[in-house]
Amino acid sequence: MQRQNISSGAPWEPIVGYSRAVKIGPHVHVAGTTATGPDGKIVGSGDAYAQAVQTLKNIESALNKAGAGLKDVVRTRMFVTDIRNWEKVGKAHGEFFRDIRPATSLVAVSALVAPEMLVEIEADAFISQ
Repeated sequence: MQRQNISSGAPWEPIVGYSRAVKIGPHVHVAGTTATGPDGKIVGSGDAYAQAVQTLKNIESALNKAGAGLKDVVRTRMFVTDIRNWEKVGKAHGEFFRDIRPATSLVAVSALVAPEMLVEIEADAFISQ
């Protein structure tokens, strides 16, 4: 099967050695994604809900570049730096996936790469033919 690496254009992708998403056959794996806006800055500073919404938009964009969509997502993993924000992040996730209902996890982590990042989300999709 052919491999397609999808880049978000972030300058740290070649430094760290990763892709925003990788598509192999009908499978699309979206890397841990944060609320980075087009200007490279974090959207929604201090607001976990706003960051989750932007993060999910970024995931949707990566999926679209791979020929997939939110409807194809079968699993998500949500990471929050403060578990008290789980309802805000969960609300945003529900707005995108209420009818799709992928398997998911939501866990607290001690920190993300930058202190202003409150949320990181991964997604796996399967494009059915």
